[in-house]
Amino acid sequence: MLFRCNQHAREHLTTEVCLHTIGRFTDGDASDPAIREVVDSREIWVVPVVNPDGSVFGVESGQYRGWRKDRQDTGTDVNRNWDYWWGCCGGSSGDPGSETYRGSAPFSAPESTALAEFTDSRVVDGRQQITAHIDFHTFSELVLWPYGCTHDDPAEGMTQQEHDRFVRVGTEMAETNGCTPQQSSDLCITDGSVNDGMWAEHEILSFPAETYPSSGGIDGFSPPDEVIERETARNGAAVDVLLREAGA
Repeated sequence: MLFRCNQHAREHLTTEVCLHTIGRFTDGDASDPAIREVVDSREIWVVPVVNPDGSVFGVESGQYRGWRKDRQDTGTDVNRNWDYWWGCCGGSSGDPGSETYRGSAPFSAPESTALAEFTDSRVVDGRQQITAHIDFHTFSELVLWPYGCTHDDPAEGMTQQEHDRFVRVGTEMAETNGCTPQQSSDLCITDGSVNDGMWAEHEILSFPAETYPSSGGIDGFSPPDEVIERETARNGAAVDVLLREAGA
């Protein structure tokens, strides 16, 4: 199971979600039999900050800049830089000044390259060890599933049975945290995204999860610190659903 957070620099609350997940499965290991069973039977990887340079830049002035991309030249949207259907479908921009700039080529961003290489490295004896993945984002309070690059469901590279599994698991996750379940493309078309790539390349059950708040414009990316404990704990049961599914 793989958790990734803070792929977009301004989505700082997601780092807290990953840190809460780490704390839950370390602090609770000795006292909670259910957590102990998961820790003993799963390999759990957590990347709390996918985009460190962009994240630091976004707050180093003492105020939130609302910066989204990495800090490579004018910045690349790391979640439009993966190779699957890169730049295919109007779900990213070729303009370096755009917030959804996809980069000069697939994996031109060091962040996406490093994480793709890590994922590839988990293929052991021809078998991908990572079977499930959540990429946490803010905001909109949604649980999403592939594909983002097409409105078709299912689409090329996914059977009806596989699509139905995404819908079933995503809906169950959303029922635990009060979010809305839907296909990624129902939110907006995206191409070159990590979740489409994780499924297409490795058949990893991969979900983008949009956390608190449900709306808010640019201010939605910098919610008050008073909500951190509540909103990070809110996702625990959804995490458990996917951890269960990772062993199915």
